[in-house]
Amino acid sequence: MEGIDQLETYFGAYLPQFFYACLAPLTLFAYLCFVNVPSAIVLLVCVPLIPAAIAAVQTWAKKLLSKYWGQYTALGDTFLENLQGLTTLKIYQADGYKNEEMNREAEKFRRITMKVLTMQLNSITIMDLIAYGGAALGMIMAAAQYRAGHVSLAGCLLIILLSADFFIPMRQLGSFFHIAMNGMAASDKIFRLLDLPEKPEKTAVCPDGDIVCESLTFSYEADREALHGVNLVFPKGSFTSIVGESGCGKSTVAAVLMGRNKGYAGSVRIGDAELCELSEDSLMRQITYVSHQSYLFKGTVRENLRMGKPDAEDGELWAVLERVNLAAFLEGEQGLDTGISEKGGNLSGGQCQRLALGRALLHDSPVYIFDEATSNIDAESENDIVREIHRLAGTKTVILISHRLANVTASDRIYVMENGAVTESGTQEELLKTGGMYSSLWNAQQSLENYGKDGSVA
Repeated sequence: MEGIDQLETYFGAYLPQFFYACLAPLTLFAYLCFVNVPSAIVLLVCVPLIPAAIAAVQTWAKKLLSKYWGQYTALGDTFLENLQGLTTLKIYQADGYKNEEMNREAEKFRRITMKVLTMQLNSITIMDLIAYGGAALGMIMAAAQYRAGHVSLAGCLLIILLSADFFIPMRQLGSFFHIAMNGMAASDKIFRLLDLPEKPEKTAVCPDGDIVCESLTFSYEADREALHGVNLVFPKGSFTSIVGESGCGKSTVAAVLMGRNKGYAGSVRIGDAELCELSEDSLMRQITYVSHQSYLFKGTVRENLRMGKPDAEDGELWAVLERVNLAAFLEGEQGLDTGISEKGGNLSGGQCQRLALGRALLHDSPVYIFDEATSNIDAESENDIVREIHRLAGTKTVILISHRLANVTASDRIYVMENGAVTESGTQEELLKTGGMYSSLWNAQQSLENYGKDGSVA
């Protein structure tokens, strides 16, 4: 923001001063030529020395200011990260280490700031020497011309009085130059962003129908492929689950389906349309995505819910709160006007997730993707959310990504992923019979969940 503010100085002060600084000396030169040509020539010749000095400083200043803003943003990033993670730092008593790190970043910023100030002071000193030296030279020339009888006393005094005016506009340009360069250096990223070519806007409307992935391949980096020829089918109105260990590619598939992971290879079709050809608006109307990190905004319960359906009546909001088992809690608070802090900080994790689910239900899209929506919440909230997902599966296309296999047993089809590829697929019964990876994961989870419940287990 500071760099943007200084851009105003560049366009509002520096550029107008630049044109004025070019025109003023030429106008004065033309006028003084009628008084005394040699004195006018001396003054005019000295004026370009100031922009020459500015040009000489510019290359050094641009590199230095680029480093300055890089260190400035690095210091800000470090400060923000430490502030957001302050609780964690206190828990692990690592705040002293981060304090030292902040001190090192601050010292780097102090040094680069001193270099910038030194550069500005030196360049101003050079411009002052040229400006005052040029004006003095013009005065000396005027006095010499008067002594030689080539100019009258009135003309000599006129030249002396106007000598400084030859250099003042260019000197002021030099002052604005430092501020302008600071703003330009800070705004380099903005201009790079504005110069990026815009992709043509997609207008194809997302149809309703089956979702089919054929030979789907995706890479976050050129040498790191995350999905390897994945084949998936999500029939319209079906309940399909994707399971597997962490890092197997489940969430990557979800991000591709939502259009966030662009540049995939292979084919992803919704109905008879290719995903990469669909407009973002129509895709967002067709698919609702609910993750374990669903964001709640500062405001009220009503305001957060109406993001799913802006024209929803209070009756609809209460109905959806009943479905996610939050109505009783909110009735004891301030109802739909109950305040929500940033990121839902005044609610429990389970309450946040249930409220996010209610917002998703209001959106009422044909397809729902639940990406670990029951992760890191209490058992009661998990049961409420899973029950509503199963209820939703009766009328919508539901894709459930879950690490807990007990939540996917009712799925019409379960895909098992490993290392970015689909290794097994089938119903719960079919996968258990094959004795593959799914069966191993199921048995391991059941052993952990039933540990201590069986009287034979100590």
